[in-house]
Amino acid sequence: MATDKLFNVFGVSKLNGEYKVRFATDIMRIKVLAKHGHEDVRLAEVATAVTKIEGVKQIAMLPDFQDAAAQSAIAEYLDQHAPKAKKAAPVKAPAKTAPKKAVKAVENEDAPF
Repeated sequence: MATDKLFNVFGVSKLNGEYKVRFATDIMRIKVLAKHGHEDVRLAEVATAVTKIEGVKQIAMLPDFQDAAAQSAIAEYLDQHAPKAKKAAPVKAPAKTAPKKAVKAVENEDAPF
């Protein structure tokens, strides 16, 4: 992630017909969003300040965000910003060694018959 900032207000809003995930450090962000033409602004405050990914995962479970539009915006955000699993390094084949020479079984010459 590009930043280590922590937020405690998460939600979604609709601007120009498209829902997007929103972040803030204060619930009063709702006034700024409304002033700039956002509709259906829904923000929720979490107990402790967390990263964007953690906060979005938390609001995904809240009842206020269970409709299709909010879940779609949340899923899209998580798909784009969730940390990707690192690819495993390719496994190298063991180095080839010269074939071992076959050893003939020889009876012990000192052994009695």
